[in-house]
Amino acid sequence: MLAANPVVLPQVAALWHGTSNATVVDRVPPEMLHLVDPHWYQYPPMNPLWHSILGFVIGVLGFISWMGNGVVIYIFSTTKSLRTPSNLLVVNLAFSDFLMMVIMSPPMVINCYFETWVLGPFMCELYGMCGSLFGCASIWTMTMIALDRYNVIVKGLSAKPMTIKTALFRIIFVWFFALAWTLMPVFGWNRYVPEGNMTACGTDYLTKDWLSRSYILVYSVFVYYTPLFTIIYSYWFIVQAVAAHERQMREQAKKMNVASLRSADQANTSAECKLAKVALMTISLWFFAWTPYLVINYMGVMEGANISPLATIWGSVFAKANAVYNPIVYGIR
Repeated sequence: MLAANPVVLPQVAALWHGTSNATVVDRVPPEMLHLVDPHWYQYPPMNPLWHSILGFVIGVLGFISWMGNGVVIYIFSTTKSLRTPSNLLVVNLAFSDFLMMVIMSPPMVINCYFETWVLGPFMCELYGMCGSLFGCASIWTMTMIALDRYNVIVKGLSAKPMTIKTALFRIIFVWFFALAWTLMPVFGWNRYVPEGNMTACGTDYLTKDWLSRSYILVYSVFVYYTPLFTIIYSYWFIVQAVAAHERQMREQAKKMNVASLRSADQANTSAECKLAKVALMTISLWFFAWTPYLVINYMGVMEGANISPLATIWGSVFAKANAVYNPIVYGIR
């Protein structure tokens, strides 16, 4: 049909490349317009192919996450030998990732089909809240796992072992902490608005008043940088402890003219070190997933001019892909 009408092709090309008066906001329902920042009115509609790709990818990630995290929750909950305090943190991580994709994947697939947010302002706010809640819960659960590995490997026999009660207290703290940061935009410190691609919602990083900006900056300190430095601290000493232990083992074996001094206790220590490596890998993947979102938010707070609707897609994809990494890594191990 397009080939038969030479007038249509230039119009379509103009629409995609910005030479038309159409904008990415044109398809947004009227009740959502008060939430859309003027910054987005300068951009033409996205190529429909990007919406199709995004919807497909989010749908696939959602399905894999449901299956993977569901299996982790089922296995750890039904296998008696796995019901340890440390594994409660693993289950909590899987639970957070599972809920994230159950709640957030279907709405985004629906909106990608319509190429804009069609679920109304309340659902937009709820969607943004869920992203903040489960994202914060995941990173702080990973931080608690790192601290537990530090306690077991670095402090060794002198460490106070974590009990079921302690693990549950840490899990409750994580969720209340995440909930507090999630509710602040609802009560006026920042707000939840549509992303540039208009198919997802998140915190408002484009409003220029310092009340709104301050939330992004303070939030990043407590939900990104503090966990990051805590994890780096924990694993720095974990690696040092493991390296010192292996060096002592080699020196002792050399003195006794034996190939290895491995025993059952040392095998357990080796297993703890392997679990630490798994946790480190998972945490690295988490930061790889959420750093694009941080960069986009900082660009909005500082400048905003270079953020395009297409750029905001990558924040959504990378962040939600995190919910797929964790069950795969822990499940394989």
